[in-house]
Amino acid sequence: MSLPTVYNPQAVEEKWYQFWLKHGYFHAEASDEGEPFCVVIPPPNVTGVLHLGHALDNTLQDTLIRWRRMQGYNTLWMPGTDHAGIATQARVEESLAKEGLSKDDLGREKFLERVWSWKEQYGGTIIKQLKRLGASCDWQRERFTMDEGCSAAVREVFIRLYEKGLIYRGSYLINWCPKCRTTISDIEVEHEDRDSFLWHIRYPLADGSGYLEVATTRPETMLGDTAVAVNPEDSRYQNLIGKELILPVMERRIPIIADAYVDMSFGTGAVKVTPSHDINDFEMGLRHNLPQITVIGFDAKMTSEAGKYAGMDRYECREKLVAELKEKGYLVNIEPHQHAVGQCYRCDSIIEPLISKQWFVKMQPLAEPAIEAAQNGQITFIPERFTKIYLGWLENIRDWCISRQLWWGHRIPVWYCQDCNEVIPSRVDPEECPKCKSHKLEQDPDVLDTWFSSALWPFSTLGWPENTPELKKYYPTSVLVTGRDIIFFWVARMIFMGLEFQEGREPFKDVLIHGLVLDKYGKKMSKSRPETIVDPQDIIDNFGADTLRFTLTTGTTLGQDQRFQMEKVEGSRNFTNKIWNAARFVLMHEETNQIGDLVDNLQASLVKSFVVGESDNLPTEWLSLPDRWILTRSQKVTAEVTRLLEQYDLGAAASLLYEFLWNEYCDWYIEFSKPRLYQKENDLERRTTQAVLTRVLRQTMELLHPFMPFLTEEIWQALPSQGESIMITKWPVASEKLIFETVESEMDLIIEMIRAIRNIRSENNVSPGKKITAIFACPTEKQEILKRNIGYLADLAGLESSQFMDENAPKPEKAVSAVAGGVTIFMPMAGLVDVAKEKERFSKELNQLEAEIQKLATRIENPAFSQKAPPEIVTKERAKLEGFKEKAAKIKERLQDLG
Repeated sequence: MSLPTVYNPQAVEEKWYQFWLKHGYFHAEASDEGEPFCVVIPPPNVTGVLHLGHALDNTLQDTLIRWRRMQGYNTLWMPGTDHAGIATQARVEESLAKEGLSKDDLGREKFLERVWSWKEQYGGTIIKQLKRLGASCDWQRERFTMDEGCSAAVREVFIRLYEKGLIYRGSYLINWCPKCRTTISDIEVEHEDRDSFLWHIRYPLADGSGYLEVATTRPETMLGDTAVAVNPEDSRYQNLIGKELILPVMERRIPIIADAYVDMSFGTGAVKVTPSHDINDFEMGLRHNLPQITVIGFDAKMTSEAGKYAGMDRYECREKLVAELKEKGYLVNIEPHQHAVGQCYRCDSIIEPLISKQWFVKMQPLAEPAIEAAQNGQITFIPERFTKIYLGWLENIRDWCISRQLWWGHRIPVWYCQDCNEVIPSRVDPEECPKCKSHKLEQDPDVLDTWFSSALWPFSTLGWPENTPELKKYYPTSVLVTGRDIIFFWVARMIFMGLEFQEGREPFKDVLIHGLVLDKYGKKMSKSRPETIVDPQDIIDNFGADTLRFTLTTGTTLGQDQRFQMEKVEGSRNFTNKIWNAARFVLMHEETNQIGDLVDNLQASLVKSFVVGESDNLPTEWLSLPDRWILTRSQKVTAEVTRLLEQYDLGAAASLLYEFLWNEYCDWYIEFSKPRLYQKENDLERRTTQAVLTRVLRQTMELLHPFMPFLTEEIWQALPSQGESIMITKWPVASEKLIFETVESEMDLIIEMIRAIRNIRSENNVSPGKKITAIFACPTEKQEILKRNIGYLADLAGLESSQFMDENAPKPEKAVSAVAGGVTIFMPMAGLVDVAKEKERFSKELNQLEAEIQKLATRIENPAFSQKAPPEIVTKERAKLEGFKEKAAKIKERLQDLG
């Protein structure tokens, strides 16, 4: 079978994906044989479209799944999407706004109908995009966090935690997003350093004996102050503890309290305490039984408790309040100050800490087993350094606020009796109050945090709370692949939920953490900088899915961020074309050199079984040195790729395959094979080399398949092989029979000689077609190797004749030289070039170089440049200067050689 001249990824990818689906290769059954290997997909938002982070994450998962599938594991890659409460509701509200409507105009039920309709219409986009990427998920099992089974799991978990006293409702300081109009959890708050100010304000002592100066970054919240706190160890304020102050503007008496939380070095060492608007103040207020006065409301406007400032926006209030403080002499000074400001991770609005009645999960009892699981090796983070980050968060965790003021999501399964105020948590919708039998029941209007249902994903998708065959077979799952940015959002929560509800069994054994995909400058891609965003669909459309996958994988170093550059994409595209052209070359000769050409039936049988991998028993004497070398390298690469995959170092495995295919197989072995393929005298030699070419290409395509599934399937199907798809063929195993000792060192020497001679020819303007004499000065053992293989040097380096001499022998006259592999190679120039013209050319080039060196050195030595130019420019210029100097030294050496 021949391949077209040009590789067309779009036609190939669609063809093979449909083939795989049709044959059910992605589907897993719990009853099937094989050790289970299960991965649950981090469910993308149902609102989402594929971005480079998704592409990387799912490429890594698909690589692992395809590899384990070829190894014979019973592989399940569980797909699905997340309902994404805030994001999805916001998208539908935006759609309604274009119609001049709001969710309140529709009411809850009608609005939810619109959301479900929107989800059905637009929610499948990212799934289609994942299929184009080549994701071999078990699409027959696709789940949604609000499907019937997941919803049942959510209710079961809520009720069990409530019954254990681990879910409670209480008033607490929460993070409120005024734009999204809902609470968000601590880890959904993103902190950004901003330039701001410290306002220093005088608080008069109530007895008129003076004042206390406090410093604040939020003067508008002082209207809700209920104390001023100092550190009990602070000698400056010992005599003031217990006294009262008059709160400026509000004229309210507040106490001076002592609390060890206060940092004596910050500001004046005296801090205002506003329990309703700061988490640390809230905790301090509880310790000292302080009143809670809310002066900023859920609309981010000042409340009636703010007096004359009621109804103002919080920042308008700040401006006018500061002006009043200054006018009345309370404002001491304003000091520039940079501090971290909390923002909503969804809309970037500044968060307002507010006291609200919410539902919470008690975290300490759940966190302790999750900490122990990481410490005792029950769960392994790769790289290991992420264990410390995970533990640090769990060891300092606060209770988790799980209620959200939204309509889209899992509604909290709690009802309130309107007649007797009974609180009724229930797995099913109750019809009457269990206490007073009233039918006047109202369900809690809030929904659960999206991450609550996502935390159950590893077991809810396998059928829990039912004890399904899938749950028995595939839980715990094998590995979680995810980005470092959601260790807290998702990973930790899945771990403590899995341990709690699966009898202490972890949700996954390994956690593979990858970095983020950044722009080419090493910055986060951002909607505010559209030029930095790369759409993976554009890459797939223009270059193919395999090119995108390989670019992302080879850019991956365990746990590190990577920069996405189009030059790397083009490099991967070139790699695809290189493989394609190599395969066309192999297949062209496969058709020419038929096994039937061999006279001996035994020979034909041995070659055939060797080509398809049935046997490794090809007589050594049939194999040339390059044949034995590429077979040896192929086996060692097979073993090393497998080892790297076992260690989850997918980037290194892909890079190793790149180096092997591009440099060793294509650039060297194919070149070495041509003389044997094109000669007519020896059918066995020709057919043996063809068999090695084919066998190694087929085996390497199998190694490459998890990384580049489409290209490898197309080529594999064209090669002599067994089975109906590369996807389900056996993963290659290194054969000791095909590893030949010493061949690598011999071939390394020959390759170095060829490379060195080619360089000498190029540097001295000797045309590739002109035959030369080479003189090799080296020890006897290397002379023997070169003599045995001089034919390869003649064919690939253009030697007409060769001579050998002792390494200490006098240098030949008018011969240029190079040293490689411990051998000095001389090339006599007589008759090859006009020596006088060459000397003139080299002299002219040297003069130009020396002028450039002088010019560049003068520039670098100039302080106006070296001290003021950007460091990277200075470094670049220094490197350029060193390059010029090295080139000049080589030219001087050439002139000396020419005499």
